[in-house]
Amino acid sequence: MTDKRIANLAKTLVNYCVSVREKDRVGIIAQPPATPLLQEVLREVLRSGGYPYLLPYSVPLPTPAYEGLAQIFHEEANPDQLMHEDVFWKTLNEDFEVRIFIQSEYNTQSLSDIPPEKLKIRRQAYKNINDTYFKRMSTGDLRRVSTLFPTQAYADDAGMTLTEFEDYVYSTTFSDCDDPVSEWNRIRDEQQSLVDWLNGKKEVRVVGPNVDMTLSIDGRIFINSDGKQNMPSGEIFTGPVEDSAQGWVRFTHPAILSGREVEGVELHFENGRVTKASAKKNEEYLFTMLDLDEGSRHLGEFAIGTNKKINRFIKKILFDEKIGGTIHMALGKGYPITGSQNQSAIHWDMICDMREGGQILVDGELFYDSGQFMV
Repeated sequence: MTDKRIANLAKTLVNYCVSVREKDRVGIIAQPPATPLLQEVLREVLRSGGYPYLLPYSVPLPTPAYEGLAQIFHEEANPDQLMHEDVFWKTLNEDFEVRIFIQSEYNTQSLSDIPPEKLKIRRQAYKNINDTYFKRMSTGDLRRVSTLFPTQAYADDAGMTLTEFEDYVYSTTFSDCDDPVSEWNRIRDEQQSLVDWLNGKKEVRVVGPNVDMTLSIDGRIFINSDGKQNMPSGEIFTGPVEDSAQGWVRFTHPAILSGREVEGVELHFENGRVTKASAKKNEEYLFTMLDLDEGSRHLGEFAIGTNKKINRFIKKILFDEKIGGTIHMALGKGYPITGSQNQSAIHWDMICDMREGGQILVDGELFYDSGQFMV
């Protein structure tokens, strides 16, 4: 018998997050461990009148999702094969009305031994597709949501038993509630008051034990992330003016990209660009990604996590960037919906805890102090 929490999550994804309509083409990207959730999502898509397409691929590096195939691909592929665009992935991101992505990895470290240069080439291969994806998402032409189905690999990374991790996932998505959508509507309303207050503001100053930075948000828009595109969610975010970042930040949690953990990242910015960087672990990988392209040393996003149910670091950015009491900044590609113009083949979120004295001042007024909003 299906876990009620799985059925609730499927209903939230299909009916709230992407609002599947009759005749929508719905790309459902999943891996075999997610079969229980995939079955319920399929059921809800059909009930909504959509056309489901089941695609066993993962993002942001489209590779076969079955055990070990992603690793073999990156080990054996030559540069021409690495640069080859997948026609199915291209069609999904350019033509479909809806995309539902369910993360459910067997092995979160499968690409950790792949040379950074190969990962760099693969990311560059999908830049045009990703640019289209970001543009269509910002205009509403593509309704998409990403979520996660609990696996033992994720539980191990989080330092939990599988049962504990399942409880965490279903709690943070409100799937353990009778009416998850009402909870997301509540979060939307709470965050909207913050977004409304920020409207028209010009400058953000972030100070604390691990950060001293100034960013311009002049003409930029803060977005209320209320579960429509990520499940779970709980953040407000914008794209800083590209040449405005000044100062430094030390990220308090490992920055993870393509299964590679970079610990102790510290970045220094001048005129919006990273001019100095260091890391305590995997520093070489950090520099490879910083040098990926012109936009990879600039910020595409500044965000504040608001979800108090997300209260621990589990090495999954889908969750971790929403930890209540943290901020995160993303190197690389910005979201056009915020006004960001930064272009890059990466969007790499990095998290800084603010609960030990971190403050955010907006146009000189205290907006946030030690994880709490002051307005």
